[in-house]
Amino acid sequence: MEQLIDFVWKKGLIRPRDLVEIRIPRQYLSIACKQGKLKRVGRGLYSLPGKMLIENRSLAEVCKLVPSGIICLVSALQFHGLTSQMPYDVWLAIDEKARIPRIDHIQIRVFHFSGLALSEGIESHQVEGAEIRVFNPAKTVADCFKYRNKIGLDIAIEALKDCMQKRKASIDELVQYSRICRVERIMRPYLEALQ
Repeated sequence: MEQLIDFVWKKGLIRPRDLVEIRIPRQYLSIACKQGKLKRVGRGLYSLPGKMLIENRSLAEVCKLVPSGIICLVSALQFHGLTSQMPYDVWLAIDEKARIPRIDHIQIRVFHFSGLALSEGIESHQVEGAEIRVFNPAKTVADCFKYRNKIGLDIAIEALKDCMQKRKASIDELVQYSRICRVERIMRPYLEALQ
């Protein structure tokens, strides 16, 4: 039981299949939950009680349940502190050919990305033992301009201003990711106005 608790402490969130690497039977999860040592936070997800902050827990849970997904757009802006918006859903980028994941206890908004738009600008953060994959600030701003019709141009402009004021990304990085997302022509006037 101690080995299980130590493992969950290091990982933050675990799934029953994670126990294979430490050779602990899955039954110990339900025993630990009954004893109050673990908490079932979602279908197939376990954590220590009170371990993670609420704002990052849903991001970590989604990343654990959808290993190929990346936190994007408004959720990524909120993670990087680049917006005043508080999204109710977790915004998730997946491959254009991947099927939409079904998660019961968390609302997600799925966006299909492809090529460099999916593979470039990914950061991995350890938040209280759980891994969160999220696009970096410059890539997130470029994505916001790409999806401006879905999230609103005002949010994209606010993100660009905050990104430059807080020095989260350089002009070169913003231009690089605007090319990858094919929004360089759209972003250029705003970049020039803020310089």
